[in-house]
Order: sequence, then C-alpha cells, then structure tokens
Amino acid sequence: MTRRLPLAPSTHAAPALADEVRPIDRRGPIYAVWELTLRCDLGCHHCGSRAGHARTDELTTEQCLDVAAQLADLGVREVTLIGGEAYLRPDWLDIVRAIRGNGMECTMTTGGRGMTRERATAAAAAGLMSCSVSIEGPEAVHDRLRGLEGSWRAAREALLNLRRAGVPVSVNTQINRWTWQHLSEVLDLLVECGAHAWQLALTVPMGRAADRPEMLLQPYDLLEVFPALAALYPRAEAAQIRVFAGNNVGYFGPHEEQLRRHVPEGHTKSCGAGRSVVGIEADGTLKGCPSLHTGAWGGGNVLHSSVRNVWERALPLRYTRDRGVEDLWGFCRTCYYGADCLAGCTWTAHSFFGKPGNNPYCHHRALELARAGLRERVERVQAAPGAPFDHALFEIVTEPLPSSGVSPA
Repeated sequence: MTRRLPLAPSTHAAPALADEVRPIDRRGPIYAVWELTLRCDLGCHHCGSRAGHARTDELTTEQCLDVAAQLADLGVREVTLIGGEAYLRPDWLDIVRAIRGNGMECTMTTGGRGMTRERATAAAAAGLMSCSVSIEGPEAVHDRLRGLEGSWRAAREALLNLRRAGVPVSVNTQINRWTWQHLSEVLDLLVECGAHAWQLALTVPMGRAADRPEMLLQPYDLLEVFPALAALYPRAEAAQIRVFAGNNVGYFGPHEEQLRRHVPEGHTKSCGAGRSVVGIEADGTLKGCPSLHTGAWGGGNVLHSSVRNVWERALPLRYTRDRGVEDLWGFCRTCYYGADCLAGCTWTAHSFFGKPGNNPYCHHRALELARAGLRERVERVQAAPGAPFDHALFEIVTEPLPSSGVSPA
C-alpha cells in the first residue's frame, strides 16, 4: 500500500513587525536549529512535521549560505541541522562548511538510515563537529516507532560509521508509552558505541504523534517514568555520557537537581524559545523554537526580511520575552513555581490544548495531585487535520487516583 504524505504548504506570508526594538530584543540567540529539508527516508509515527516530501519552496543553496552568515552576525554560536533528513539535500555539506566558515559550531541530528561510511567521512571533512542519531529502544521497539524494519540496525551502523570517521556521536530518544520501559537498553547501546551525550524528550501530539494518542504518556505516568529515568543517570555518567533532559522533561520534582545538573541554574527555567533559541524551516520561516507550530508561531521569512529583523521585531518570537504569570491558566496559574517555570515548554502545551500556559506534564504537579488522591488524564477531543506541524486538541480530566496507583514520594 502506498503511503501518501502531505506536502508542506508555503509559509512566505510576512506578519507585521513591531516598530520598536527593545534592549531585550537585541539579545540574540546562541543556538539555532535549522531544518534543511522536509524530505525524509523514514516514516516515524511520532514525527511532528510529518516529514517525507521536500517542501515546495525550500531555500536555494545561495540563500542558505546567506542565512548562515546572518546567523553568525546575530551572535549564534551553534547550529544543529535537522530535517526531514538533512543529508538528503544535495548541498548539505556546503551548508556545513558555510556554518563552520562563519565561526559557528555545526552539529546534526539524523535518523541514520543513510548515514553511510562515505557520508560520515564527507561530513567529518566538511567540519561537522558532532552528530546525534535517534534511537528509541531495542530493535523491535525502535523499528515500530520509526515505521521501517531495519531502521535500528541502520541507526546503530550510523553511530559506528560516524565514530570511525572521527565525528563524536550522541543519541536522542523519545519517551512515550512504547519506549520508556526500554531506556536502559538504549543506554547499553550508547555505552557500546561510545556516545558522549544523550538527549531525552517526551513525545507530544504534533504531526503523526497526534494520530496515535495511545502512544502518548499520561501525566500520571510521570510518577513512574521520572524515577526510572533518574536511576539511569549514575550509570550514564560513569560511562562519561552526559544526559540532557529536554525542556519538557521534569519540572521541580525530587529528581530536579539530577535532571538539570548540566543547567547553570540547576533547575527548570521557563521556555527558551525566542530568547536563547531560534528555529529555521527549510523555506526560510523563522520561529522561536524549531518544534513550534508554523501557523501560530512563524514570525516571518528570510525572503521578506533579515534574520535579525524577524528576531528582534516579530511578535511570535517575542512571546516568551514578554509573558508572565498572568498568561498562565489552570493548575499552572496557581503553582508555587509558576513565576519561575511559566508552564515550561510552550510547544508541549500548545500541542495538547492549542494554546500555551498550562502543562500537565510536570512531575511536581503529578506529585501534588497524588498527595490529594487525584491524577490527571488527557483525552483527545479533536483529531489533527493531517498537515505538517499540525496538532490535535485534548482536554484535561481530573479523576481519583486508583488505589493501585503509584504512591507520591
């Protein structure tokens, strides 16, 4: 049966830009995540962009080289290339060289299906400084989530090919109901392949993940998931693997210090989208974070305005610079940590509810409710339309914690 993939529509509309540039807007991002193409050689069930086909109007090589120079001028220190699958773009190595030539670090995230020894060697020669390969579990679990038999073996081979070529390797892993009980086996692979870091993030209902609500963790699952995750840290660090909890993992539970040990403050801070991070789509659309939904959070396009002008003046990119406790709702509005956390990850909340400001995927929140004999469950009430970067809509159901539920710490 032929799988039909949606085409990403053009997003070249030019939203209004603010007249005034404030001091806070002049603080440029230090990190950029750049989607080079939406073309992909996998069909992952959790893919937020529903990657498969290239966008209809992806930037030319010349335009990409100009964007690289503009990012450096803005003060970006590191650029991570993503897709789809970045290596499916014929000029991807030219872009790697341009990033390095402009004085920035260049890293990459890949599914690894086509990261052959030849590609890995060419990437090393171009200056790629590190590459993260997506691994979701042991072979059967990984292949199920990635939608292709043989994808785990290809990903493992990608790690080895990159290491042989002299490119340091790391791993990124989605945490959901299909994967979380297999995190220890993923760590075994990291140790075997000599990875230096492990990035973890909760799966959220954007793109194809919105079509499979049964795959998503429930908020009350965090009572088991986060202690299990924290228990892996000592073994990882003994193997000199730095574990990085993504921006939607944790939030002021008893393992916060361990989960955030590589964060300067040592604890969760509010969303960094539009403050320290910028995302770039393959057609030149700029967002405060690469994961955010294009329609609501696209701030402008490099074909209409400079990267600096969009960063400093586009209202969607200013959101996290301006928001406060008054923008929160639900449990987060009354939370003790609300002023520091500000509901955490904007992408997670928007993916579930169509607006930011309330995030039930919080360890502190799950524990507080459990102490009161309650738990939260999310229930899908509207399916996603089936377009790239789309999302479903969910509602929060608060209910008694079953007597067999996990006891709060």
